Amino acid sequence: MFLLQALLSARRRAAAPLLFSLAAMFFAHVPALAVETHVWEQSDDADFSRGTANHLSIRSDGHLALAPEFKELDSTTVPYLWAIAQDSKGTIYYAGGAPTGATTKILALSPGGKPRQFAELSGLEIHALAVDSQDRVYAAALPDAKVYRINEKGKADLFFDPHAKYVWALAFDRSGNLFVATGDGGLIYKVAPDGNGTEFANTSETHARSMIMDEAGDLIVGTEPGGLVERISPKGEKFVLFQTRKREVTAVAERDGVFYAVAVGTKPPVVSGPPPVLPAVPAPVNPAGGTRVATAPPSAAPPIGSLSATIGGGSDFYRIQKDGFAERLWDSPSDIAYAIAFDPSGRALIGTGNKGMIYRIESNQISTVLLTAPPTQVTAFLNGKNNIIYAVTGNVGNLYSIGPSLERTGNLESDVLDAGAFSYWGKAHVTATPNGGTIELEARSGNLNNPQHDWSKWGRVPIDPLGGQVAAPPARFLQYRLTLSCSPEGKSPDVSVVDIPYLPKNSAPRVDQVEIGPVNYRQAPGTSLLERNVAPSGSALSISLPAVGSHRPSPSTPLNETAGAATLQYNKGFFTLRWSASDPDHDPLLFKVELRAKTGSRWRVLKDNLQETHFALDSAAFPDGDYVARVTASDSPGNPPSQALSSELYSEPFIIDNTPPEILDIQNEKHGQRRVTRFTAKDAQSWIGKAEYSINGGEWALLQPTNRVTDSQALTYELESDPGQTVAIRVFDEDDNVVVKQIGGE
Repeated sequence: MFLLQALLSARRRAAAPLLFSLAAMFFAHVPALAVETHVWEQSDDADFSRGTANHLSIRSDGHLALAPEFKELDSTTVPYLWAIAQDSKGTIYYAGGAPTGATTKILALSPGGKPRQFAELSGLEIHALAVDSQDRVYAAALPDAKVYRINEKGKADLFFDPHAKYVWALAFDRSGNLFVATGDGGLIYKVAPDGNGTEFANTSETHARSMIMDEAGDLIVGTEPGGLVERISPKGEKFVLFQTRKREVTAVAERDGVFYAVAVGTKPPVVSGPPPVLPAVPAPVNPAGGTRVATAPPSAAPPIGSLSATIGGGSDFYRIQKDGFAERLWDSPSDIAYAIAFDPSGRALIGTGNKGMIYRIESNQISTVLLTAPPTQVTAFLNGKNNIIYAVTGNVGNLYSIGPSLERTGNLESDVLDAGAFSYWGKAHVTATPNGGTIELEARSGNLNNPQHDWSKWGRVPIDPLGGQVAAPPARFLQYRLTLSCSPEGKSPDVSVVDIPYLPKNSAPRVDQVEIGPVNYRQAPGTSLLERNVAPSGSALSISLPAVGSHRPSPSTPLNETAGAATLQYNKGFFTLRWSASDPDHDPLLFKVELRAKTGSRWRVLKDNLQETHFALDSAAFPDGDYVARVTASDSPGNPPSQALSSELYSEPFIIDNTPPEILDIQNEKHGQRRVTRFTAKDAQSWIGKAEYSINGGEWALLQPTNRVTDSQALTYELESDPGQTVAIRVFDEDDNVVVKQIGGE
């Protein structure tokens, strides 16, 4: 295979900075051929995501960098954790549950301590936690949700009973009032420090699904099933900030007066007509005697946090500016977004399922897969002290810390390149900015598609501006490993492109089939070019000229048929040799056609350097006899002479016969008033094709052999005529050679 011009893509040429890039360097230009050096290019997030990243983040525009430190702080026995909070001393509280058992636990982790059980409540799940100014913990357990207050010793007392099925969120105002967001009624309660609670606002939705208290003292609430983001003033005045295109707003957040929301699921269809008449719902009772009235309809389907949650339709992430302008910054057709947090630089993080991915939003168009948690759902975040972000997960329920430092080292094991054939590896080119850190590249190869078995060991590839030679042994499969290490100042290298050129070893072409066309017919010039019968994919094509065996029917009418788009035209003495060929490397091919006697040893070259896949042979230039043709295919046009390969294929034996048959042993006998003529037709090479007779110059009529079957090289015939008539006899052999004789009248 011959090395062709290999150009870097415009994206790679434009990448900046190009510390390790190939820049404007190109391979030497040579004439364009069918086979060229290939380049395995890894330059976008899909390329890198097919590999296995460890402690690396992958940006949507194809940049690799070290991920924040991601530490497991507690591996609980709880299937799901849904809520997390922190007190003034830095103690983390986290809880969740599962639809089994009669109680659920609240866990705690103090600074420098070990995870411990903090409290145990009646109920199956806890979806909301909050801490007041006295570091007392508040937890909402469901179903038949109740809010408990828990002292520092873990003793829990009923604080407020909203008589609702769900409590989704808790938030304190500056005066110590606790706001409780509920479902299935979509009501929000305001509960004083003494536990006296009253209805504060009605979202007019089934669920007040998420809630925060903003810097101005307003509540920001996300709802279900309308997917609304509402603002509720301290006086309980409600204003819809934005209606998302999704069903359920699972989390809301604020930073610097700007609001953020994630929404999930497909909205239910809009039902026209008057609203249904709903039965009255009993008013709740709490220890302080507060009451409320609920009139919201039941949910068409439970939200994602409920005990029987199932949802589809993907996720959206929105930013709502201070002036009220809302825009969608990120969306996913499959990830379900549960939580929002902010890194120390103010960039939003989104916790999702069901692949455990944490995304960082870089801009309106770019996002980063920052981390992938081993559990399948990242259900809640907490922006904790000292710029540490905490996360809890579901399936299984674990507690993690994120940052603030980066991982010291991380690596990416690429997916496996299948070169399609045994290949030689070239110089790898890496486009990267080290930022004071280090970048290492390794490669390994093998001939099994599973790199875990019987491959070469990892070998270091030099990082060089002109490319580093891949030292892995030539093989069919290749894999690389990229390792990034942090700088002493804690900065990550940035990698955007990994290119590895490779050259498959030249494979010999193949002549797949050779056919001999009907005698006395030639293929019209120009009707079968190279591409007609050379399989571009390397697989053989089928050709379908009428086969020529040892006993061929003689055409009775001129033949004008097509075979593979090639027209055959009658031409006495000619026949067409035709073949199909393939090349696994897609090289252009040249052909040589040779001929020899079946029992001979010397080949005679009929045509060399032939591009077409057919050749018309004038058999009159050869003595009669049995012959064999040989077709040789060469890939020399696409390879250096030292690397060009060829293969050949023989045709089936065929007959050249240009000598007409003989009419022998003519006998005339008189039978009454008629004359009976008998004769033998004989041919040295071929079967007799047919015999005809004409009386007194009239039309030719077919004459049948005496045994009725045309079945050999010698046949007997007889015919009757009047004694005074002139009879002409002509006999054809299979190759349309003809002999004519006349029998005079008496």
